Amino acid sequence: VSCFFFSRLIFGTLYPAYYSYKAVKSKDIKEYVKWMMYWIIFALFTTAETFTDIFLCWFPFYYELKIAFVAWLLSPYTKGSSLLYRKFVHPTLSSKEKEIDDCLIQAKDRSYDALVHFGKRGLNVAATAAVMAASKGQGALSERLRSFSMQDLSTIRGDSSSTVPPSVTVRTSSKQSHPKTTRSASEGTGSSGKC
Repeated sequence: VSCFFFSRLIFGTLYPAYYSYKAVKSKDIKEYVKWMMYWIIFALFTTAETFTDIFLCWFPFYYELKIAFVAWLLSPYTKGSSLLYRKFVHPTLSSKEKEIDDCLIQAKDRSYDALVHFGKRGLNVAATAAVMAASKGQGALSERLRSFSMQDLSTIRGDSSSTVPPSVTVRTSSKQSHPKTTRSASEGTGSSGKC
């Protein structure tokens, strides 16, 4: 199986890609058309192979037959891709071209509408999540600050009075309209106790 994938990569993709580059560079219309026909057939082969690999992989020499088919498509003697394109693909696509174009336009419109719809929903979800995260973050911060009691602050003050600023304002409850102010021992007797 790995030998098949390596062979397919080299002969089915890289080799034709290089010669497609040469055809584009030289602006040789004949070579350009030849490689365009190959890529159309190879795309159909790759699509079909997705399904045949599921159902026919047990078939004896299945992978060897696929390598032989890719070699047949590429061979300048058999001209397999040109033959398949001219006999089957071109007549089929020519007869169904209008229907295929209509289906592609409808699919394009639907996918654009779906993209816009899901984009709007995604933005709404992201905005809601951002607002909720911000409100939870702010609520967590205020709850953390409220968890400090007056006793905690007085304990801190008693342990190291030199590190506590002269005036500390603490809000003990959300119902209280005026904050309490405490004085340090270093303040003079002439200052008032309330703001």
